[in-house]
Amino acid sequence: MTLFGGFAATVTDVVVPVVLWFICRSRRKRAVYDLEPQGKPGAFEPLLQKYLHLAEFTIGLATGSIVLIVGASFLHGEEGRLPWFYASPLLVLAGSVLAGITFMVTLILNYEETQHGNPHTAAAYALIQTC
Repeated sequence: MTLFGGFAATVTDVVVPVVLWFICRSRRKRAVYDLEPQGKPGAFEPLLQKYLHLAEFTIGLATGSIVLIVGASFLHGEEGRLPWFYASPLLVLAGSVLAGITFMVTLILNYEETQHGNPHTAAAYALIQTC
């Protein structure tokens, strides 16, 4: 029985984040966390900008790598098709793009929730750490 090209990457993109979330969640003892460093209002905003820029940089590297692999193989490949063994690296890169976007959205939404007085829970903290 032969598995499809990219099977290992698909398993990696699904299993690794789930395992990481359970590890991160099990390390959180408190139920609620404060997003503001040292309890100062607005102190997280400079850190938020740094986190978002780092995520943008990582997403840019991953999407650039996808374009480079696809473009190079298109120019030198057989009949303009990608070899089957490129499927796993491309899927892992696509998974990292999705993780980066999820990180950015989750971080912004959780920060906005804390600004409205809602608690930053351990599960949300673990999700951000996982992404």
